[in-house]
Amino acid sequence: MKGAIDLSGIDPAFHQQVDLLARDMSAHGVRRDEPVRTTFAMLGDRWSTLILLVLGFGTWRHAELRRVLGRLGAEEKISQRVLTLKLRAMERDGYVVRHVVPTVPPRVSYALTDLGAELRDHATGLIGWVNAHQQEIRKARVRFDLAEADAD
Repeated sequence: MKGAIDLSGIDPAFHQQVDLLARDMSAHGVRRDEPVRTTFAMLGDRWSTLILLVLGFGTWRHAELRRVLGRLGAEEKISQRVLTLKLRAMERDGYVVRHVVPTVPPRVSYALTDLGAELRDHATGLIGWVNAHQQEIRKARVRFDLAEADAD
């Protein structure tokens, strides 16, 4: 880390914890493209976690993967371009491997690497946690929404 984090304007009771978190997050660098930052951003985007989970079932061809993602996604279908960009980013970080069979036309498929499978296991664990706490989350949303409605 390039020196201590600026803690001005932050409650002194939190200084030590914030400083430790900053040091932990920057232990291997502070640039925007550091793995800790890009991995959290990837897991929080619209499609990457779902791609990771589906690739956990095995090897998929691009069109087949796109089709299943479109059926599983809560929003509109993923475009071919977006899927390609997500897969390339995941390949760059070592989570996905791209296999090309040199036929005409080439057959391209995607699978998780061991690193990707390990990350998928963590994502699956997080989903399990969310599922175990769904009722608490739903109740908190109702309380919040009611309080917001009362404030209006």
